[in-house]
Amino acid sequence: MDLDAFTAAHSGEWERLAWLARKRTLDGREADELIELFQTGSAQLSAMTSAAGPSVPAERLSIALARARLRFTGAADNPMQAIPRFFVLQLPAALYRLRWVTVAVAFATILIAVLFAWWVDASPAVLATLGQSADLKKLVDHDFVDYYSENPAASFTGQVWTNNAWIAAQCIAFGITGAYVPYVVLQNAVNLGVDAAAMFAYGRGDVFFSYVLPHGLLELTSIFVAAAAGLRIFWAWVAPGPRTRGRALAEEGRALFTVAVGLTLSLLVSGIIEGFVTPSPLPVWAKIAIGAVALAAFLFYMLVIGRRAHLAGETGDLQAADRGATQLVAG
Repeated sequence: MDLDAFTAAHSGEWERLAWLARKRTLDGREADELIELFQTGSAQLSAMTSAAGPSVPAERLSIALARARLRFTGAADNPMQAIPRFFVLQLPAALYRLRWVTVAVAFATILIAVLFAWWVDASPAVLATLGQSADLKKLVDHDFVDYYSENPAASFTGQVWTNNAWIAAQCIAFGITGAYVPYVVLQNAVNLGVDAAAMFAYGRGDVFFSYVLPHGLLELTSIFVAAAAGLRIFWAWVAPGPRTRGRALAEEGRALFTVAVGLTLSLLVSGIIEGFVTPSPLPVWAKIAIGAVALAAFLFYMLVIGRRAHLAGETGDLQAADRGATQLVAG
């Protein structure tokens, strides 16, 4: 596409669109014309962006389209139309973009937890710093297991759900600092390592896995994804590429904060499993199988449906008409 020629051919339409969008009152003919110009301009913006990428004419047209849309709608899309698009396109695309960073976060967490557990378990002196023998024995024999059943299942589910969702949201919101996510990853890994070391030191390693895996498969994966989103936002600030730092942060922030909503739902599922399945009298294999099925469903949504949305051009960001211009231009 010859962008200059395309702009020259349609600049009159775009100026008319911008003028109608700014006009205080519209008669019936002008209102119809505004809608027609909006529909035509949306198609033209899509063609320009696909063929030539970001450009000053595209940004100006985007501003005019955003004003026009607010003029004849007064609001965003109908939620009944926006919700399916969010769950079918925006959210899975955002999750798919985080797949490799999620793997890196998971590997780092598991490696730190294993090394810490091995260090504590192999050094009686280090194990002794965790508490007196009687206290550790009480943790292994009673406290670790009782934690999952000392409160009513519904209440416990709500407690762990809100706590984990809050941690996930913080990872994404404070990821820009570059320090909060590594802190959360290290803290989670050390806590896992300490619990595992204590249980294995007293010969209860099987109990540790039987109570952690049913809900932990999905719960930990969700936290890994949240950490990956926070790191991705931080990296957009450090290495924005051809974009300005402000534009990179805006685009990644809008796209990846949708992940916080999705993880709220996945953590609700893991909370239900932790509250109702983990302490249940079901066989251990059945409890772990339930957790594995929940994780498999999440990964299918993230990798299969997400890949489909990604190939369709989705990033998780808002549509062009909703987000408006992505940079300021003069004139």
